[in-house]
Amino acid sequence: MKLVKSIMASLVVACASLTMVAATATGQRTQGGTLQGTWEMQITLTDCAGHVIRSFPSLIEFVAGGTVVESNAGTPQALKTPGEGVWRHTTDNNYAFRFKFFTFNSQNVFTGWTIIAGETTVDETGNANAGSATVKVYDPNGVLLVTLCAETAGTRFDL
Repeated sequence: MKLVKSIMASLVVACASLTMVAATATGQRTQGGTLQGTWEMQITLTDCAGHVIRSFPSLIEFVAGGTVVESNAGTPQALKTPGEGVWRHTTDNNYAFRFKFFTFNSQNVFTGWTIIAGETTVDETGNANAGSATVKVYDPNGVLLVTLCAETAGTRFDL
C-alpha cells in the first residue's frame, strides 16, 4: 500500500507540473511580445530612398528554437525556394531575423540567392508586428547585385 501511495503521489506531482508547463506555454503564445508562430505579413519593397517598388503578401513561420520558414507572393514559387533561416529575441518585444532563398529563371537555371535580414516588434496584444529589413540579391557567384529595403507589417495567423 505504501508503494501505491508513493507512486500516486509522484504521479500527482508530475501531472500538476505538466499542467503548469502546458498553461505557461499556451499563455506565452498569446501574450504581447511573443514572436513564435505563423504570421500573415504585408511586405513593401523599396529602393531604400523611399520609392516603393512593389508590395506583396508573405507567410512567415517563426518556429520554437529559432528557425524561420518563409513563403511569399512577390516571386512565383517556381522561380524560388522557400526562405529558410533563423530568428532570436533581442530586447523587450523586439526580435531579429535572417533568412535566405535561392532563385531560378523560367528555364529552371539557378540565378543566385537573396538574403533578408531585419528586425520586428510585436505589439502588446501579441497579435501584430511591424519592422524593417534589408534585402540583398546575389548572383550565382556570390556577387552582390543590389541592396533593397523592406517595411513589414503582419498579423498572427491563428485558429
